[in-house]
Amino acid sequence: MKTIKVLAVCLGNICRSPAAQGILEYAAMARKGIELEVDSAGTAAYHIGSQPDSRSIAELKKRSIDISNQRARQVAREDFEYFDWILAMDESNYQNLIRICPEKCKSKVVLFGALPDRKVLGAVKDPYYDGNDAFKVMADHLIDLSDNFLDFIHASSK
Repeated sequence: MKTIKVLAVCLGNICRSPAAQGILEYAAMARKGIELEVDSAGTAAYHIGSQPDSRSIAELKKRSIDISNQRARQVAREDFEYFDWILAMDESNYQNLIRICPEKCKSKVVLFGALPDRKVLGAVKDPYYDGNDAFKVMADHLIDLSDNFLDFIHASSK
């Protein structure tokens, strides 16, 4: 089976998108017949080179997912050519991606919570300014979105 290349994108690449990357990688390993190559990036350059937020790391560690080796980076123009899917965490990230995306690649950019022909699961709220509970809510939401995405990929490959 062909490896599907996925880029998860949020604003700073320290909370939502690294968590999405870890959860997608973990979920894909548990499924047979779906090979994913997953990365994450931010639309802003605030945290380039930084580890994910310690609260994201801690919440995913509780779920046996280690994202501590990831480092933040900004979306690059070549990402639009390289990745098969670019998953925006919210409408603001989506609009920023569409603004910088080459016209021929725009169909690759989707809201993670609003995949074509799937139930709309909504935007992933940025937990950065909220407490630890917000990171649990974020992780639970990302698990649902990841399962939905993998179901979508599986259905599309038939």
